[in-house]
Order: sequence, then C-alpha cells, then structure tokens
Amino acid sequence: MVTDDYFKAAQHGNLDHLKKLHASYGRKSTILNAPYEKSGDTVLHIAARCGHLNLVEYLVALGADVEASNFDGKRPLHEAAQSGHAPCVQSLLRAGAQIDSLKRADWTPLMLACTKGNEDVIRLLLKFGANSQLKNKDGWTPFHISCREGHLNIVKLLYNHDDTVWNTASKNQRTPLHTAALHGCDLVVSFLLDKRRYPPDVKDSTGGTPLMDAIRSGNVQVAKTLISKQKVNVYDEDNFGLQPLHLASQSGCLDSIKFLVERLNVQVDLRTSKGFTALHVAAKEGQLLVMSYMVSSGADVNLTESKGRTALHIAAGAQHEEACRFLLKHGAVIKADNSGNLPGMLARKPEIYKLFQTHEPS
Repeated sequence: MVTDDYFKAAQHGNLDHLKKLHASYGRKSTILNAPYEKSGDTVLHIAARCGHLNLVEYLVALGADVEASNFDGKRPLHEAAQSGHAPCVQSLLRAGAQIDSLKRADWTPLMLACTKGNEDVIRLLLKFGANSQLKNKDGWTPFHISCREGHLNIVKLLYNHDDTVWNTASKNQRTPLHTAALHGCDLVVSFLLDKRRYPPDVKDSTGGTPLMDAIRSGNVQVAKTLISKQKVNVYDEDNFGLQPLHLASQSGCLDSIKFLVERLNVQVDLRTSKGFTALHVAAKEGQLLVMSYMVSSGADVNLTESKGRTALHIAAGAQHEEACRFLLKHGAVIKADNSGNLPGMLARKPEIYKLFQTHEPS
C-alpha cells in the first residue's frame, strides 16, 4: 500500500525524499501509478498540479502514466494547465500527453487554462495543436469561457488564432456575447461588438438577449455599451414575456431599474404582453426595495394583469408578508380577480391570513 508520505513528497517537491520512498517500493510501475484513495490522483497528478517540473520529468522518465485519470477524470496535463504551470505542460506534451483529453463534463486542458487566464499556458497549448473549437457538455468552447472570465488578452489571443471562434453557441443557444454581458465583462463586450460579428438582440433559447443579461445582473456599464454600440431594443421580450425592466425587478437590481427609468425613460408601469408590470414581478419575488422605488416613482399599486390579479394578489400568493404589508400601506385595494379570489384567499401562512382579516375588501 502506498503511504501518504509518498504523495506528500510530490506535493512539497521533495525529489530526494521521493526517490528514497520510491526505491523502498522496489520501483514497481504499479506503485508509480497507484491512485491516492481520496482523489484518485497519482504522484504525477500532484507534481503537475504543484508545478514541480523536476518531479514531473523524473516520474515520466520512470514510466509514469501521463494519461492516468483521477476521480474527476483529470489527467496530469489538465492539472498543469489549470494551475498555470507552462513548463510542466510542455514536458507532459513532449512525453506524449493527449492535448485534447477530456475530463468529467468534457473539459479539455485548454478550457481549464482559460478559466485562469494564463496566457503562457494557452499559447503553448495552441502551439501544440489544441482544438479551440471543442465544446464541453454544456456546449461551451474555450472562447466562451474566456469571455465569461473577462480576460481580454485571452479573448484576443483565441480570436487571432482562429477568427471563427466567435461563431458558436452553447446548448441553450447562448453566445459568447451573452456570457460576457451576464458577467459584466465590459471590455470583452466592447471587443466583440467592435468586430461586428453579432446581430442586435441575438437571442438564446429562452429568448434572452445580451442586454437582458446585463440588466438582470446589474451590469449597467455593459448595458450602456450595448446601447451605444448597437441599436438594441430595451422593450424586447423573452419567451416568458419579460422585458429588461421586469427582469431587473425580478432579480432586484435597483441600479438597472434606475438606469432604465431615469436615463432611458422607460415607464414604471410598462406592461408585458400578459399585462404584468414591474411591480407585479417584484411583488412575486418579495423585492421590497424595488417595490418601494416603483411606488415612489409613480407605479399604480392597483393595476391588474390579464387574470385580474393585482400586485397584492401576487404577493399574497407568493407568501411574502412584508410585501403584502407594504402594498396595503401604500393604497392597495382588496378586490377579487377574474376567478373571484381575494388576495387573502391565496394566503397559506397564518400571519398573512391574519393580516387580511384586519382589512375589508372593497
């Protein structure tokens, strides 16, 4: 059985100690490639992850398996690439490591390197022929990943290596532009738009646009960039009928709401195709700060959606006591919806039910 000392020597880069321990096992290849019981790592995994080039070269020379997989499906090359150890990456590649090997969820070494933005490693992998067009199980390419992380130098590097990498979409049809917008990577968004590769309001499988992603995640600067560089539609709806204002209300992004209302003059009582206002959406999510802003900006607390439900119906149905109290305090009228239901009839929590017992229907 391999002792913990064997793996600790690799972790700490103690080559002399590792040689002594390995000699005590009789230099058997089964010991050399034995997995650590907690992770499935071999000593080569650990040496590669920690960037100990002398250990990597020693272990490879002894016959360590460069394609051994740990419990996550990672090979030593995955570990070296993700940790940003270019010399170890080069050594493993020269020893015959498969450059596009897949770990669990179909991540390649290049994809993992892109999560960390290590330019030296990425350049090396590309030089050795890494495929920048491969997708993981979710349909993400290295370019998607770099756009998510906001590493503009890596985005440019991948684009200059292959200027078709932008033309990709994940399994849910999200483009790299969607990804950069959602994560607030303004410089990447600007770069992608300057290349003029994406049409305005490109949509994913839910009907979401990059502007919607920027707004619902509170990335106002990205929203400004999208509006200034492209003629995006601030009234576009996704497949659920929600527009940017409603999405910001749903996620509680007050800065985005203020930008839309105060800078772009979007009306606070803007309705979706199903009659929902931003106040309805905020009430469903219990977003009190958003509700307060909407009411102070003139939102009508008694507007109804297509089924005759007011924000009070929706807050009660979602069991948000404080939202119900807020609406009642600010003039919400207790009335029946199209099915004859009063807001209190939708309450399941005792405290909300009691709240409506003290208020008479209109």
